[in-house]
Amino acid sequence: MKVVVCVKQVLDTEAKIKLKPGEKEVDTAGEKFIVNPYDEFAIEEALKLKEKFGEGEVVLVSLGDEKTKEALRTGLAMGADRAVLVTDAALAGSDSLATARVLAEVIKSLDHDIIFCGKQSMDDDCAQVGGALAEFLDLPQVGVIVKLEVSSDKKSALAHMQLEGGTLVFETPLPAVFTTQKGLNEPRYPSLPGIMKARKKEIKVLDLAALGLSPDQVGEKGAKVRIDSLSLPQPRQAGTVFEGEPQEAVQKLVQYLREEAKLL
Repeated sequence: MKVVVCVKQVLDTEAKIKLKPGEKEVDTAGEKFIVNPYDEFAIEEALKLKEKFGEGEVVLVSLGDEKTKEALRTGLAMGADRAVLVTDAALAGSDSLATARVLAEVIKSLDHDIIFCGKQSMDDDCAQVGGALAEFLDLPQVGVIVKLEVSSDKKSALAHMQLEGGTLVFETPLPAVFTTQKGLNEPRYPSLPGIMKARKKEIKVLDLAALGLSPDQVGEKGAKVRIDSLSLPQPRQAGTVFEGEPQEAVQKLVQYLREEAKLL
């Protein structure tokens, strides 16, 4: 079973968001980065499939800079076999379409039965890379899956997509692209032996020229979407505390709702 997992490194979900001057970029200086949480489900599912069939390879693919190797090392420590990192100055400003184009060129050079992506990244929240990737590769795609059943001959799969009030089950031939979400599995923690082994596993570094792509196809030039501005949400106002005995506090609350908040 040959599985490719697309991985993105994102700002820690607990980081305090700051904007750079000009308010078009997030200021990440001094902040911690992590593997995109939805991509962790993708890595775990890939590892489970390799373990189920007792053979195969899990390859991680990512775009980024030298720092992105930290996220790939985390996936390798979980149990992935090797990784590919595309790094190029021209990638700056790439949108989901340009990102999918680059990932597709990498994946075309890899043996693959299944391709996993997290359903969305925690930074831009676009949820578009999986679908665009499937289009570039001319493969079927099932999104936001919560269960995957691969046939014993590895030629087809049943993918379960959860909806409000029910579940849709799709049968698809393989290879195919799947996007993963919470509920699919419980990602494992890297073990100490896994962390030690990850240091010796290969991370192949490529640039656009190695993929046969032009700088005009990626970055701001190749993007169909651009960010005009970013803004932080308005600070929340402090809550109102009504002190006193329960009956007295309730009376104050009702009076506030009626006379000041105008909700009663």
